[in-house]
Amino acid sequence: MFKLPTEYDVVVVGSGHGGIEAALAAARIGCRTLMLTQNLDTIGQMSCNPAIGGLAKGHIVREIDAMSGAMGANADATGIQFRMLNRTKGPSVRAPRVQCDKKAYQFRMKAILERTDDLDIKQANVSRILVDSGIAVGVETDFGLAIAARSVVITSGTFLRGLLHIGESSKPGGRMADSNSTLSANLQQLGFKVGRFKTGTPCRLNARSVDFS
Repeated sequence: MFKLPTEYDVVVVGSGHGGIEAALAAARIGCRTLMLTQNLDTIGQMSCNPAIGGLAKGHIVREIDAMSGAMGANADATGIQFRMLNRTKGPSVRAPRVQCDKKAYQFRMKAILERTDDLDIKQANVSRILVDSGIAVGVETDFGLAIAARSVVITSGTFLRGLLHIGESSKPGGRMADSNSTLSANLQQLGFKVGRFKTGTPCRLNARSVDFS
């Protein structure tokens, strides 16, 4: 194991929606922050449904926006369809929702991160949280690089012990073409309970390729 010479106040593992907001929030209050991601080209990558808003998620986005987060403004800047859901129902269940250009959202968010002071971005797969006397003191990558930090934030999303099911076959992965996170085993060793949630994504067909006759 070799050590990165720089010591950070905050290390954020993951570069999805949660990781981005955590890293930006830490950097804004003056913390020397490092974001670690498996792939620099998938920072801020949206899911198969690039929607932001709605009843539940919209509430979270408004809270993020109130704390000077980037998600809401970035969604406004890259939106291609804006709609008020449940317009025919009562005001209590109405909610704005925007469908974003997936790549535009991703690229613009990456640019925001790159322009943020006190924030470094590195590509690495974290395999272990370094602990001393019950306190997290950094992380270690799968190449044996130790990075010291006063705080560690894990925002790995669906990548922890991720398993992809395609038809009757299964393979490890966090998302199509992306490897899963190997951090789960270490979290279990540290006493954390690790579970798994299931999400279903139906296949997409190009209607122009289907003979409907």
